[in-house]
Amino acid sequence: MARLGAACALALLCPDLSAAQSREDALEPPTGEVVLALRGNISRTNREGRAVFDEAMLAALPATVLETTTVVTDGVKRFDGFLMRDLLDHVGAVGETVTATALNDYVIDIPMEDFERFDVLVATHMDGQRLLPSDKGPLWIVYPRDDHAELQDIRYDYRWVWQLIELDVK
Repeated sequence: MARLGAACALALLCPDLSAAQSREDALEPPTGEVVLALRGNISRTNREGRAVFDEAMLAALPATVLETTTVVTDGVKRFDGFLMRDLLDHVGAVGETVTATALNDYVIDIPMEDFERFDVLVATHMDGQRLLPSDKGPLWIVYPRDDHAELQDIRYDYRWVWQLIELDVK
């Protein structure tokens, strides 16, 4: 009974406890130019129901390196960035599909399962050079195609979104 009384007193003193709790779960706002936005079924946001990131925020995610070939470059390339699953976990994403949108309005649905099965990278650098919008940047979804024969299928090639600007979790 004492616990119930304490809970009621706390509710009276803090009527907006859930709002305070959600503020604690909110992402910090970006201080630089926004380079990526996430929306849809995410639980952590920082701008009107979306999660927006500048380069510094993305650089704070665990770094990953991937060496692989691509269908649009010659030879094996080294990609630096972060795993898509780490980004999705960071924003509390839940769903079956992620719709990726590029600067040129290219849009494709990618099964969330891809990000659990494979170490799909969101690359910020290729061969040590920062990816720029003039050459597939600032962000490029890269699959570890040399590590899995099934990823050398054209269905996966369509999921390599360069000039990535938005993800919508459904």
